[in-house]
Amino acid sequence: MSSPGMREASSHLQLCRIMLPDDANIMGNVHGGIILKMIEEAGSIVGTRHCNTQNGDRCLAALVRVEKTEFLSPVFIGEVVHVSAEITYTSKHSLEVQVKVIAENILTGAKKLANKAALWYVPCSLQNVDKIMEVPPIKYVSAEQEEEGRKRYEAQKIERLETKARVEEAMPARPNPEDAPKERYTVGFSQSTLIHLVGPSDCTRDDFVYGGVAMKLMDEVAGIVAARHCNTNIVTASVDAINFHRKIRKGCVLTVTGRLTFVSNRSMEIEVLVDADPLVEKEKGKYRAISAFFTFISLDKENKPLNVPPLKIEGEYEQRRFEEGKSRYLQNKAKRLAEKERQQ
Repeated sequence: MSSPGMREASSHLQLCRIMLPDDANIMGNVHGGIILKMIEEAGSIVGTRHCNTQNGDRCLAALVRVEKTEFLSPVFIGEVVHVSAEITYTSKHSLEVQVKVIAENILTGAKKLANKAALWYVPCSLQNVDKIMEVPPIKYVSAEQEEEGRKRYEAQKIERLETKARVEEAMPARPNPEDAPKERYTVGFSQSTLIHLVGPSDCTRDDFVYGGVAMKLMDEVAGIVAARHCNTNIVTASVDAINFHRKIRKGCVLTVTGRLTFVSNRSMEIEVLVDADPLVEKEKGKYRAISAFFTFISLDKENKPLNVPPLKIEGEYEQRRFEEGKSRYLQNKAKRLAEKERQQ
């Protein structure tokens, strides 16, 4: 069980700020990447603060995984976003942070639950970033709460290993404009890539990229893919588990690539991969750093869902990826229905 001597105050955190025009698209919807970045900032602060409540090397909580995240309500310019983070489980070398996002209309006082997320961090020593520190244990309300946390820990550990093995396959390069498919609604038509040079403002004090910075870039490229496919206003609906496979240093060139894998009547699944290419340490070569699946929906001018154009499949590879995406879609749908029934 957990140690009775731990400081409970270090396990909670609240942040808030008003949403500005720079945070939103042209329709006034706040970008999902902005919310993800705020979620990660809160998680990083509470995780780092907690891990430095013990003696030994000072350390920084490094993000390794974000569980499936649902965007429950849209957030608009002028609303105040309140982000609350709490450490809910600790293992020997990692900790789980659960985050809630509340959006407040400061004119009416109305509040809504906009997002819920669970993030996993590991503490890295500031003296040697490859050294993983031990995590101070937290106190649990009951043995059942601790056991539920342990089950979540074991499940995410297995999924991270499985995902890392699968995503090593290369993302097909986007064709040259002259060779790009002329027909709309194909995977190649909407596939998009962003190139980003990692600078000092993107990084921690140890020159590693903040997880929130990377997630914002991933959401941006996924949004471009969705917009190219629908040619309408689009918003982030959810994010499947984001896995951070390797650290990204300052000076790396990031290639963030998104492609459609599955389309239902009202949603689009977009796989996003982040590859890092060190400019200075060229001998290390390009490597796969992060992977995730984003789900977007199409909206009309009244922010009501629109039907999504069907995806035109070309070849066995795209068909296989489509079937895999369909399986994830049906599993997530079944989980949502089961959760809804449980709450009634």
